[in-house]
Amino acid sequence: MAFDGILTKEIFHSIQGETSLSGLRFAFVRLSGCNLRCSYCDSAHAFHGGDRKSIESILDEIKPFQVEHVLLTGGEPLLQRNTPDLVKALNEAGYKVSIETHGEVSIEAVAQSARIIMDIKCPASGMSRGGFRRNLPLLKPSDEVKFVLASKSDYFWARSLLENEEINCREVLMSAAISAKGAPNFSESSAIDLQWLAEQIITDKLNVRLQTQIHKVIWGPDKIGV
Repeated sequence: MAFDGILTKEIFHSIQGETSLSGLRFAFVRLSGCNLRCSYCDSAHAFHGGDRKSIESILDEIKPFQVEHVLLTGGEPLLQRNTPDLVKALNEAGYKVSIETHGEVSIEAVAQSARIIMDIKCPASGMSRGGFRRNLPLLKPSDEVKFVLASKSDYFWARSLLENEEINCREVLMSAAISAKGAPNFSESSAIDLQWLAEQIITDKLNVRLQTQIHKVIWGPDKIGV
């Protein structure tokens, strides 16, 4: 089948606001399309549209950023069948590639060639469907699992999952959901308090990394980016 391009919503140069690499400069490649509709989603603009770009044009666009790291995000970047080819090209160009995925799509094609950031959806997202479980055996120690918590119940659900599922990666991330304006189903009144979350992690002695979205601390809650 002929290469039909990669549907790309935006490419930009910024500070990584999350994960264990928070604070580093990254090239962000946001691909279009997502099959989930999370209550707190801050990137709904990536559900549709975008431009079809060749792999060569994507490489050309990020080259001036002079970065070591590239994040493929979305939307859901693994919905596009040409994403593994993009990962391969980025690796060959010397970049360290991370992929943010909700885990409902198989990671098998990219599991060994990129750092997987699996965002396991908690119940308050409205999209907790359990499809991530088939991908858990494919995770490497260098990958990361992320829980975005939109309620206290989400925290206890995630804690139970960590107690009952085998997760092989070294980094497990927890953060409080901070939605951009206009997220249709997100209630600020039910949002989890960051201090409560920190103290609960301490009380429960969880081996997780508390994080917040530092790009939103710097540029405000409506900053789009990861």
